[in-house]
Amino acid sequence: MTDVTLLPATELARRLRTGETSATAIMEAHLERIRMREPQLRAFVYLDEKVALAEARAADARRRSGTEPGPLHGLPIGVKDVLDVAAMPSGYGSPIWADHVPRADAASVAMARAAGAVVIGKTVTTEFATREPGPTVNPANPAHTPGGSSSGSAAGVAAHFFPLAYGTQTAGSILRPAAFCGVVGYMPTHGAIHRAGMKVMSESLDTIGALARTVPDCALMIAGATGRSLGDPAVKPDRAPHLLLCLGPTAEQAAPETLALMEHVAELVVRAGAKVTRREMPSIVTSAAKAHPVVMNMEGAQALAWELTQHREQVSNVLREKLETARALPADALREARDTFVAARAAFPGVIADYDAVLTPAAVGEAPRRLDWTGDPAFNLLWTALHAPCVSVPAGSGPNGLPLGVQIVAAPGKDREALQWAEWVRHALS
Repeated sequence: MTDVTLLPATELARRLRTGETSATAIMEAHLERIRMREPQLRAFVYLDEKVALAEARAADARRRSGTEPGPLHGLPIGVKDVLDVAAMPSGYGSPIWADHVPRADAASVAMARAAGAVVIGKTVTTEFATREPGPTVNPANPAHTPGGSSSGSAAGVAAHFFPLAYGTQTAGSILRPAAFCGVVGYMPTHGAIHRAGMKVMSESLDTIGALARTVPDCALMIAGATGRSLGDPAVKPDRAPHLLLCLGPTAEQAAPETLALMEHVAELVVRAGAKVTRREMPSIVTSAAKAHPVVMNMEGAQALAWELTQHREQVSNVLREKLETARALPADALREARDTFVAARAAFPGVIADYDAVLTPAAVGEAPRRLDWTGDPAFNLLWTALHAPCVSVPAGSGPNGLPLGVQIVAAPGKDREALQWAEWVRHALS
């Protein structure tokens, strides 16, 4: 008998539509896998098996009653703990919010549920999706970080605890953990998913996205929740892409395994028919990378004004120092950094107009061998600042046997293309 936890979400959705399986059976199988590995992995900050099973049975009952199933009917999803789920604790990775239980779902969660998804539990995040790591370990090697801040979502997908999960990104919090854990991460164009009910840190940067084991699964989740048309990335395009190979403004931080990876990937995609041009971004675009930490930290200090005032000692030292340093900057610094973003975003689509997508590293290298740090987002923050859709796909392993990933980036609004070419690249690498 097929282990349903090993199947992609698209196949589970098909079997649910045809009645070959049930939401209850799928949930029971995933809960069994969780019981085996969660004590070591620690992907969840909240899991109630009885509630998860009751929700799955309710989904089956709706189907039996003749209710038309939604596109995510019966599929378990993990929800990062900066997104509210009604009647489940939302701690946002901080002891300050340890007893907080929201009354309502975040908009993203409500939309997924309306499409038929079943929330299996809340997944571990770093503190306010920024600094202090949670307890989650990397499924490939528990001595290594899973990345952050969407730590539990990425690790849980990799461990087959759930086929789909919500993550969020302010710098590299979807794409980096996806690369570290060997799964797919999809950060949609900024604003594609409403952030009501999210613990927002940066108005200019925070984005909600998906983690899954395949590119079509990510497309299914976001299209299902939002009603957007993202196409079917599994459908092979009628031509190969023209890719812009760009290491970005932080190229000097790439580990040797990443430099070797990019050369190997370029060779494979060319062999598969792609045209690859090597070029770096002009300074008007790369300037957004330098402005990123100014915006992130100054807006973060505003977002956490209450926590910093009323619960200062419960904010981690590393986050408190970052935010208080940002607070000391002149107000004009934030305005100037935002203006830099505006100029970079205006220039970016024209810079890549002759290419189908950008091919770039998803992380500095393998996941670091430590649990007190989730890795450097150096290869993600530029694209986040540009509000561009990005997809991280697995691309082999590094010297220690841990996963590596590459990133496909398209112009804002070109999500369908980003997903299509990410799947094309993934296929070329397989």
